[in-house]
Amino acid sequence: MDIDTVAGDVGSLDPELLQLPELSPFALKTSPQIAEDLFAQWLSLPQTRRLVKSLVDDAIAGIPITAPGSTSSANTAGSNVLPSMFPAGSTPPLSPRSSPGSPRFSKLKTSPSSLRSPLKLASEPVREAIPQFYFHNGPPPPKELKEQCLSRIDDLFSGQMDGLQLHEFKLVTKELCKLPTFFSSAIFRKIDTSCSGIVTRDAFIKYWVDGNMLTMDTATQIFKILKQSDRNYLSQVDFKPILLELVATHPGLEFLHGTPEFQERYAETVIYRIFYYINRSGNGRLTLRELKRGNLIAAMQHADEEEDINKVLRYFSYEHFYVIYCKFWELDTDHDFLIDKENLIRYGNHALTYRIVDRIFSQIPRKFTSKVEGKMGYEDFAYFMLSEEDKSCEPSLEYWFRCIDLDGNGVLTPNELQFFYEEQLHRMECMAQEPVLFEDILCQIVDMIAPEREDYITPADLKGCKLSGNVFNILFNLNKFIAFESRDPFLIRQEREDPTLTEWDRFAHREYIRLSMEEDGENASNGSVEVWDESLEAPF
Repeated sequence: MDIDTVAGDVGSLDPELLQLPELSPFALKTSPQIAEDLFAQWLSLPQTRRLVKSLVDDAIAGIPITAPGSTSSANTAGSNVLPSMFPAGSTPPLSPRSSPGSPRFSKLKTSPSSLRSPLKLASEPVREAIPQFYFHNGPPPPKELKEQCLSRIDDLFSGQMDGLQLHEFKLVTKELCKLPTFFSSAIFRKIDTSCSGIVTRDAFIKYWVDGNMLTMDTATQIFKILKQSDRNYLSQVDFKPILLELVATHPGLEFLHGTPEFQERYAETVIYRIFYYINRSGNGRLTLRELKRGNLIAAMQHADEEEDINKVLRYFSYEHFYVIYCKFWELDTDHDFLIDKENLIRYGNHALTYRIVDRIFSQIPRKFTSKVEGKMGYEDFAYFMLSEEDKSCEPSLEYWFRCIDLDGNGVLTPNELQFFYEEQLHRMECMAQEPVLFEDILCQIVDMIAPEREDYITPADLKGCKLSGNVFNILFNLNKFIAFESRDPFLIRQEREDPTLTEWDRFAHREYIRLSMEEDGENASNGSVEVWDESLEAPF
């Protein structure tokens, strides 16, 4: 580009453009031609032409070009070379605050802070290393704990240069891992991934110590041992190995060794009970949070230490399994391991109404695991029976609440309660019982529950009342309704003497005695008042 070709002269500048006191960005945006005119006129100034020509000559000669403002001298030179757009005498005056003669300017000039950057007054911050606070596999064990564990590992693996076999691993599970002995095979398989049948000292240290299992709480240890590597939850299948080992090794279950079928059924029933009480979401996926909130860990420790398995009332009692299985077998007349509506209506000596049985088989409270239409399997029956015989626990309250909630809106209205009570009223009339009108029943229910609002009942209302189970008995279980109305003082005194027992514990104990007496060929109604209270029999 030839600088001389830039047309224009200083005298040809547009005074209106050059003397603008202020040019806002908005004006430039709306009238971009103004900026182009200003730039063109700046290029036409003689000083601009000389500056540009000098820079071009230097570039052609290969002389390094110093950008204006890079040094103080360049800054000064740049300020002198660059032409001003304002004619002499038209430069705006300096602000009074910046006047060289002002007291503020003098003060700033003599202030020490003006001689150097204020950032340099502050000392350099000391860089402190933040200790690691998150560990994906848990925090590593403290040095002392690790040394103690390694010393104990050396003792248990001493003399076993090749490692320990499965039958020798129980002591490691009990003393080192502090877990129930029936976890031995599960831990062994976790370590022996190659299925060599041997766990060496180094392999155990790698899994238990280096894997930080040593510092985890018991629930987390059990969760990691049982779960599949690609899942973050426990399924029913994950509990099967430890329960089969429990059946094979527990002294209180030795009598089952000759009946593999009942070993399998016992293990399944324990699993159903575990998921019924602990898997509150009901999706069959037991999370670590649910495991920690439940009482399963304490029950496992109790089962490992107690020789009489029937004293472990939570989940593991064989008597409780016996009652559930025999009840199911009694109703399953064709023994195809499935029951239908007509079978279930006979439960508890025809205690339930047809309407509530229809709701159960419509799978409203819980989807059936049975694949046969209109049939209930053993697992489905176990959930039903646990809910029916202990209406004081939260899983049972939720089960029956869903049954009564006809429209599924999360509340029970008087119309829904009346729908189920109508059949109860009809049954009382057929039995020549004095009928109780629904209006009186509704007042009784409101008095018992004391709901937050009297026009409907919520799950929170039921869970906050100890008599909630009686509401459901009033609606669809005539036998228990009449028993509640009679209120046997002997039973009330029993409950107060041992409040740790649940309704299910008391029912299972009475029912086991009855079933065992029947199996021995004795009549349960003869001379057994001490162990079987005839007042608990169905009234019809």
